[in-house]
Amino acid sequence: MEYRRMGRSGLQLSLLSFGSWVTFARQTDDNINDRLMSIAYENGVNFFDNAEVYSAGKSEEMMGRILKRKGWDRSSFVLSSKAFFGWKGEGKRPNQHGLSRKHLMEACDEALQRLQVEYLDLYYCHRADKNVPIEEVVRTMNTLIQQGKIFYWGTSEWSAAEIMEAHMISRELGLEGPAVEQPEYNLFNRRKMESEFLSIFDNIGMGTTIWSPLASGLLTGKYNSGIPEGSRMSLEGYEWLKDKALLEDKILRVRELGDFSQELGVSLSTLSIAWCIRNPNVTTAILGATKESQLLENFKALEVLSVLTTEVMEKIDDIMGTKPEVVR
Repeated sequence: MEYRRMGRSGLQLSLLSFGSWVTFARQTDDNINDRLMSIAYENGVNFFDNAEVYSAGKSEEMMGRILKRKGWDRSSFVLSSKAFFGWKGEGKRPNQHGLSRKHLMEACDEALQRLQVEYLDLYYCHRADKNVPIEEVVRTMNTLIQQGKIFYWGTSEWSAAEIMEAHMISRELGLEGPAVEQPEYNLFNRRKMESEFLSIFDNIGMGTTIWSPLASGLLTGKYNSGIPEGSRMSLEGYEWLKDKALLEDKILRVRELGDFSQELGVSLSTLSIAWCIRNPNVTTAILGATKESQLLENFKALEVLSVLTTEVMEKIDDIMGTKPEVVR
């Protein structure tokens, strides 16, 4: 396993990490999750990603039970949660979601209880909140740091302008700004990582824990002939994935990329993940899996990195047609 510093912080994250979005409590049980997390940990993964909204808090409860059972040295792994959406579903009340001081602090305490740990290494604002001043968010996150409940705070799916505003306010107040952003990044979604965030990488040194490197499974090729039963795109409540991803043009590009991966002698999924982590601004790519075979196959992306020459990267760009215009 390779490890990268999270931006300009001193924290080191494994280049591949493990997350629970969609899978925990919806597609997997404790026994499967125990095995998957064990495989990840044994292969050098040191970052486990979670959030209050994942399976309405059940995902964190499951991960907490497994961490308690495994008894791994707490200093050997990095654990995260995120707050914004809340975990009480449609019945949530006004202060049970968002980025107010009240919700951020209560959500942090709830995450600690569910995960059965004393602190979170990373705590994200899962989305920006137009109803809360960013100064309130900055002050609250720093209060949590001072209380020892979190070590670093970050953002997820924020715009470059919102991230920079948080840093400007933090600097004015003499406080810590967000050290990490969690954006979606894959061969279909490249603009933020390859264009919008470039000035932040250059000037702030932001870390990134990218999600959906396989575009919700689209880049594995398993949707080339339809939606398999039990896959995440078939799950109730995740219909938006198919609306967003299953376009005929994308399928055609995936098929062509699959043909190219065969020429290279690697699987489509490992090629797609390796492509993501070849970007030096990616600190870690979060993997999700329901089967041991999937996870072990995805770890091979580390071996595929050496295959990604300049010529191969250009060929991938030609096939996908998704390279954004770079604006600095």
